[in-house]
Amino acid sequence: MAGRGGATGYGWYVAAPASRGTAAGRGLVRPGRRSTPVQPKQPAATLPATGAAVPRLVTALDTPAGVASVRTGVVRARYRRPFAISSGGSDELVSLLVEVRTADGARGVGEASPMTAYTGETLAGLRAAVDEHAGPALLGRDPRDLAGAHAAMDAAIRGQHLAKAALDMALHDLVARAAGWPLHLLLGGGRPGGSVPTAWVVGLGTEDEMAEEAVRYARAGFRHVKLKGGEDPARDVALVAAVRAALPEAVELSLDANEGYAPSGAARTAARLADAGLDLLEQPLPRWDLDGMAALRAAGGVRVMADESVQSAHDALEVVRRGAADVLNIKVLKVGGLFRARQIAALAETAGLAVKVGTMPELGVATLAAAHLSAALPHATVPADLVGPLLVEAEPLAPAAFAGAAETGRVAVPAAPGLGHGLDARPEVFA
Repeated sequence: MAGRGGATGYGWYVAAPASRGTAAGRGLVRPGRRSTPVQPKQPAATLPATGAAVPRLVTALDTPAGVASVRTGVVRARYRRPFAISSGGSDELVSLLVEVRTADGARGVGEASPMTAYTGETLAGLRAAVDEHAGPALLGRDPRDLAGAHAAMDAAIRGQHLAKAALDMALHDLVARAAGWPLHLLLGGGRPGGSVPTAWVVGLGTEDEMAEEAVRYARAGFRHVKLKGGEDPARDVALVAAVRAALPEAVELSLDANEGYAPSGAARTAARLADAGLDLLEQPLPRWDLDGMAALRAAGGVRVMADESVQSAHDALEVVRRGAADVLNIKVLKVGGLFRARQIAALAETAGLAVKVGTMPELGVATLAAAHLSAALPHATVPADLVGPLLVEAEPLAPAAFAGAAETGRVAVPAAPGLGHGLDARPEVFA
């Protein structure tokens, strides 16, 4: 963000007072001439009087202090029932919290859940990446300079998207709170006091367990239900048929194979899933098999969504180039933060693809970041996955933010400054 009038990497603009008596204060100066003003095209009535001070969007960050400290803490919550995908599962959701502070006391919080079965990362490795590499790279830096922060983190350590995402999230929270705005407004969209729809995500279990859960939450108000699959194609087809028959017609149904299908039989499975009533098939093939994904998409019948295939903007560009997906699943943690997520979202919009904002799942802080991002993206037309705090026995970080979501299928996007997590009153989470 610019400290004195100017554009920023986010499209944010901080207006500065025009200097009385300068050419800039009187109008725009023609190239090569010092004193001949060009009259603005806008009607004069819409502009401030000559020399008048232009109201500033941000005052709290005019002369920001640099990042002074980064610290981490671990939070755990038990799932209501073990959450599993085709590559593994757990009975506990574990997250690393990250706090970034500036020398003048400004504070932001981020979160990353390693979900080893999906990412291959561990809590110990994630914490070391933050504490020993990516975190120290931010010390002394202007917290508003997100592009510079990512360049510094990338220079300090390769990969480690989860660590960088948690720090990126904390910086966004800090900047938005200092500006006094809810994060989604600074990300470029949404209205304060709004809400975004969330899908209900059904982890692997018995066919009866999964079908009952899917129908229960659809009847509660969820307009999109996602089933985990990928272990047994025939079982997936039977499950989709059973659930589709019991769901209201207006409820969309997707299945996430998490790379579980063999390329040799994927086309037949996709056709059978389409016949059974599936609306969207997520990551049916290994992340590297973009030609196979493109062939499934070309065959028609069911839309294809890329998830594991999109770890970066470079990956997203290749998915677009190959025609390998109708929808991109953008996970803030998976791609390295909100800054990177917005790059991918812009690419998808340019290519005419819809996006979905996904999660690992995660606890309240990271899930709120996903909610703010979803609210800021007009082409996020597939409901986000914002159910991590609802899948656990007790959400430990931001329980108030998710009150009522299980009964409505919508998550309120906080109107409070920053992420709206309310952790200032709970320092014990970093003890």
